Amino acid sequence: MTLQQLKYILTIVNCGTISEAAKRLYISQPSLSNAVKEIEAEAGIEIFLRSSKGIVLSSDGAEFLSYARQVVEQAELLEQRYMNRKPSKKLFSISTQHYAFSVQAFVGLLKELDVDEYECTLRETRTHEIIEDVRNMKSELGIIYMSEFNRKVIQKILKDKDLRFHPLFQAEAHVFISEGHPLASKSLLDIEELDDYPCLAFEQGEYNSFYFAEEILSTRSYKKKILVSDRATLFNLLIGLNGYTISSGVLNKDLNGEQIKSVRLRTDESIQVGYIVNQKASLSQLAAAYVTKLKTVITDFGYPIINQEDELA
Repeated sequence: MTLQQLKYILTIVNCGTISEAAKRLYISQPSLSNAVKEIEAEAGIEIFLRSSKGIVLSSDGAEFLSYARQVVEQAELLEQRYMNRKPSKKLFSISTQHYAFSVQAFVGLLKELDVDEYECTLRETRTHEIIEDVRNMKSELGIIYMSEFNRKVIQKILKDKDLRFHPLFQAEAHVFISEGHPLASKSLLDIEELDDYPCLAFEQGEYNSFYFAEEILSTRSYKKKILVSDRATLFNLLIGLNGYTISSGVLNKDLNGEQIKSVRLRTDESIQVGYIVNQKASLSQLAAAYVTKLKTVITDFGYPIINQEDELA
């Protein structure tokens, strides 16, 4: 088993398909497929599960990936230290619910990344897809929230998929509304006061379960409701229609502009935001650095981190 073969596996996981990985590696698809079969034969495991829909990491493959990533990273450190070799392109991928602080941490990490080349992916996507991305190692970590309403269901799903939830911070429920909203002068709102205004929520596709909703109070009946798929559209509708969305209250004006404000919502429900990881894999150095940056951003917003000890230890 060679270092190059381990790099092949990492590239396939990052690309999602053997064909795309072959293009990036500048080798033929059959050659790459044969290389994978050789590694699997030598290791005595099936790294990838193959189907008509493509490939995903097997349970053994997720564990193998964890070791492979560590070996490649350590080899690169040796080469840089003693052979003055140029570091390879940094690869990193996360999936997240639609949180501005996730983006801010991502931006901060890449600004401080002292490398000539990197290829990173930030997926703002649906809750079910975040869980599947981490399970399949398409993303190293995913950012979601739990509440008293969805906790038992989400925890069971994570346990069944060998994923672990690391809490980051606890937030009281807020609503995002425009600065020009008729209720913008209030510091505390009851949900009933918003009944005449459109409620905006992120659609969850075919997995449109109340438990997968990104907003608490998902089972409540709303007179007006609009489902959207991205934050830009949501904020435009907040401004254009005097709409609102229920959120954690963490608002970055540099990313979201000055026209949106956060107002506390009167409810007993709270939001615990955290990140999920695959228990069969270790985070790369870049992913670990992202978690550190994420904690810094959250602390800067005034929210204490739930577990101050190193979650990655």
